[in-house]
Amino acid sequence: MKLRDMMLASMFAAVIAILGFLPALQIPFSPVPITAQTLGVMLTGAVLGAKRGALSLAIFLLLIVIGAPVLPGGRTGITVFMGPSGGFLLSWPIAAFAIGWFVDHTKGKISFWKLMLYTFIGGIVIVYLIGGAYMAFVTQIPLAKAYISCLIFIPGDVIKCILASLFASQLHKNSVMMRMASTQRKIRTSS
Repeated sequence: MKLRDMMLASMFAAVIAILGFLPALQIPFSPVPITAQTLGVMLTGAVLGAKRGALSLAIFLLLIVIGAPVLPGGRTGITVFMGPSGGFLLSWPIAAFAIGWFVDHTKGKISFWKLMLYTFIGGIVIVYLIGGAYMAFVTQIPLAKAYISCLIFIPGDVIKCILASLFASQLHKNSVMMRMASTQRKIRTSS
């Protein structure tokens, strides 16, 4: 991995940390708050690709472990992963990798609609599957009930998919940063 890759991954980890300064919305019937940080997860995978996206989220999780207050409300430390939202957090590198994998393997133009599909699969389906199962385990509730409690997040997460897809599709069209970030994709699609 090159220095440029590390810098881009670190920069997006910082963006996700900044999104953590926005207050979380606590829902009465869910132990997991709504945060803006999943927007950052979707954007990271859509812009950086699989490897750098996953690296960025691994850096972010490491910041939590070492005590940096990068989650809403200043929550931090390894104990965050032992609570109901721990599985959602642990799913983020996998989600960014999945979104990025789709982007990296897209032939031709990366359109808004393709990005919507990719961010929905990675940023909603994967995050909910892992996060819901982990929440069921930690809170000792039935798996079905845990997944049902995730449904409240769908409207907000669809909006985040739209925002991430709009932003990333514009970057893929004409940004200098995207040319830097998508070097790996260009190599794959030209062969």
